[in-house]
Amino acid sequence: MKLTSIWSCIIVLIGLVSLRIYDPSIVEQLRVINFDYYQKSQPLVQNESIVLIDIGEKSLETFGQWPFPRTQFAQLISDLRNSNAGIIGFTTMFPDEDRFGGDLVFDSWIKENGIVMSSTTSSKGIESVAPHVGTATLGNGDATTFAYRYNSVVNNIFSKSSDGSGMLSSSPEVDGSVRRIPLVISVENKLYPSFGMEVVRVMGSNKSYTMKVEETGIENMRIPPYEPVVTDQTGSIYVDWSNTFERYEYGDVGTGWDRTTNFEGKTVIIGVTAEGISPLVTTPMGLKYPHDIQASVIHTLTGGKQITRALSIRLVEVCLLFFGGLLLLLSVYYLPIWLSAVIFGGGLIGVVAVGFEAFAYGMLFDFSYALILFILVFSHSSFNNFYINFKLKQQIQGQFGNYISPEYVAMIVKNPELMKLGGERKTMSFMFADIVGFTPISESYMEKDDPEGLVELINEFLDKMTKIVLKNGGTIDKYMGDCIMAFWNAPIDCENHAEMAVKTSIEIELLGDQLEEKMKDLGLPRVKFGTGVNTGVCIVGNMGSETRMDYSVVGDAVNLGARLEAQTRQEDTPIIVSEFTYKECPDISFSELGEVKVKGKEHPVKMYAPLIDGEVRKLYKD
Repeated sequence: MKLTSIWSCIIVLIGLVSLRIYDPSIVEQLRVINFDYYQKSQPLVQNESIVLIDIGEKSLETFGQWPFPRTQFAQLISDLRNSNAGIIGFTTMFPDEDRFGGDLVFDSWIKENGIVMSSTTSSKGIESVAPHVGTATLGNGDATTFAYRYNSVVNNIFSKSSDGSGMLSSSPEVDGSVRRIPLVISVENKLYPSFGMEVVRVMGSNKSYTMKVEETGIENMRIPPYEPVVTDQTGSIYVDWSNTFERYEYGDVGTGWDRTTNFEGKTVIIGVTAEGISPLVTTPMGLKYPHDIQASVIHTLTGGKQITRALSIRLVEVCLLFFGGLLLLLSVYYLPIWLSAVIFGGGLIGVVAVGFEAFAYGMLFDFSYALILFILVFSHSSFNNFYINFKLKQQIQGQFGNYISPEYVAMIVKNPELMKLGGERKTMSFMFADIVGFTPISESYMEKDDPEGLVELINEFLDKMTKIVLKNGGTIDKYMGDCIMAFWNAPIDCENHAEMAVKTSIEIELLGDQLEEKMKDLGLPRVKFGTGVNTGVCIVGNMGSETRMDYSVVGDAVNLGARLEAQTRQEDTPIIVSEFTYKECPDISFSELGEVKVKGKEHPVKMYAPLIDGEVRKLYKD
């Protein structure tokens, strides 16, 4: 008994590990929340090399309504240059010409200074602009097949004049939060860099990127003089959010804005924060504006923590889940309870500690599912070990003690095969479905000396018929050659059992239509089905001998269903329903066929045929 209990726990363990391998959305959500805990646990450090300029409510009060004239943006660049700013990046889009006619002035400032403009993707058929720079690729893979694909790029009219132009694309996780940013995207088999990548490239005065791509995906990207950045197979990186930035609101002295402020060599990223203009994006650190996110990307690329989730980490997680869970399970069964509890507590603390230690080295290790699995395995195995064996006899006595004597209970505990249950009287619906005219089909296979093929074909018919019955809530009683007997309203109650039986018979008839082309391909005649349906009182329960029992039905109402199925040949219709079933199906249209005298019944039974597509089908139609 203990061995059986252990195996049941191992099966549960395998199921839980398999769930992790399958990785449904709920498991993924746990994992990304786990990632958020890692990020929030880090101390925030101000990045001294990046400055954020907000265009907020005070900016609008000072300079007028949005969008500003392009001459105002030119003035902003001038002010920043006077403050000795380094690279300047605009996360605001300029897709159209200035209504105030200031494009030439703004363009001249862009051409003469280190400016990076932004672009965005579109699902519409907008003509894509060419990438600003090229990408040098190492390895045997094609990056365009792995990178996120988009239909087109929304052009920034100043992109060609700028030193760089990058995409503001993101890749939200299952919960809608942005944790990863693609460094490249693919449009019409061309690679477009991200905005953050372009800023870093311009900072280093590089003409291109270097990307390593293998057959499994994109592995890393490099912008000299910085170290290669490890990516996932799509070319995305996890953003390091452990940073804050010096920030000012343009034109608001309350934030410290001063045209004389010294931004010596600092990268300045400009974005809109005024309400209703720029969207807020969900991140592990709360809602952020696009230029906040891009600043964190630049931080990550230029010396921030590189966070990776390699395949090796995932394999380690799966191995830890299985072997750790197995160790915990066996400890419950073979070690003292206090020692198994120590192992359990130590396991929980250990996986959390491993997770945070791994994150310190930039590796994203998911401990959330391990915690859940260890708790479930420990609980399940403990329950089995301390209760199942002890309670087995009590459970049996509690289950049957009210129905049979204690002496018989004791015998059943020792010999469960002695258990037998009586039947119950119940109103049910019955269906007999038979393959009609099977002789020509059988002869065709016999002529080919292919009995195996005949059996395979019969089994295919029975399988499809069975699926229809089960789909409609029926119970298969037995197979009799090429005939199926099924019933409704037992063992599970079904209020509309008559309707479901008739519906099933109609679907079986339509099955012949579905199989017609296949039968033609096999050179065989169209398969036909004859079905009889009746409703009435019967006895249902476990029937048979002490050594073998079947859950079945008996009664005159059952026999009538079989006789109606045989009557389909005489009435030349595939489905015959008794008057007793007909009365229980007010929502189904029927046509009366007449009466049939049935042995054992004093009065003839009225027969009905359900209408299919508004008519009574013929059994022997061509």
